[in-house]
Amino acid sequence: MSTPLKRFQHIAFVASHTPEARDAYGRLEKRYGNADPAKADVIVALGGDGLMLQTLHKFMNSGKPIYGMHRGTVGFLMNEFVEERLSERLSNAHITVIHPLVMQARDVQGRSHEHRAINEVSLFRQSAQAAHLRIKIDDQERLAELIADGVLVATPAGSTAYNLSAQGPIIPINAPLLALTAISPFRPRRWRGALLPNKAKVTIEVMDAEKRPVAAVADHDEVRSVRSVDISMDLNISINMLFDPGHNLDERILREQFGF
Repeated sequence: MSTPLKRFQHIAFVASHTPEARDAYGRLEKRYGNADPAKADVIVALGGDGLMLQTLHKFMNSGKPIYGMHRGTVGFLMNEFVEERLSERLSNAHITVIHPLVMQARDVQGRSHEHRAINEVSLFRQSAQAAHLRIKIDDQERLAELIADGVLVATPAGSTAYNLSAQGPIIPINAPLLALTAISPFRPRRWRGALLPNKAKVTIEVMDAEKRPVAAVADHDEVRSVRSVDISMDLNISINMLFDPGHNLDERILREQFGF
């Protein structure tokens, strides 16, 4: 649930490398100062959704709220850029709490890899041959064989990103759900995916991993030639995102379902 926040005294700014974002960074720093992120009350990210994802990853364990202003290409996760009254906007902003996914992947050489994702964990075929995947939910086999380009697990926050492009469902931000979505499925031809409780553990096993190699990607962290991947939501990590009243993530996701 969204709740009003206190007034923030120390603001830290981060920005992408685009001229538009760097210009905004300079003007805001001159106007409001720029605290050390370690000592700041709030992080303000200037750029697009790519920069916001990087910022969410970087400060994932800090407990600091993060407020984005759009100075990039795609700005679904960002607020409108306005130079004036930033302190007032921050004090009136509402919080949306999101949790990341944790991916535990094992490659064909037996090595383990762990990464976290804000949007989704995706598995993709690495060669011209389709991937053959077995899917288990909480250690129970639910799909003996999926033949496809891949499959992904998305959070509510990530349900409007690649998941939506793959014809997956849009999930309200506060819904305790994950989206399991097939990527260009061939068999079963009509299987598009499933909605799962956010406490579920999804296990994806790669069949014939040497002949049909598959890569696993957690947002931007990639592991090549995986044999199996466990995916679950890390409910022990809470990330606080700030949005202007009337433009919070709940509202944006709801509007997205009606084509706006």
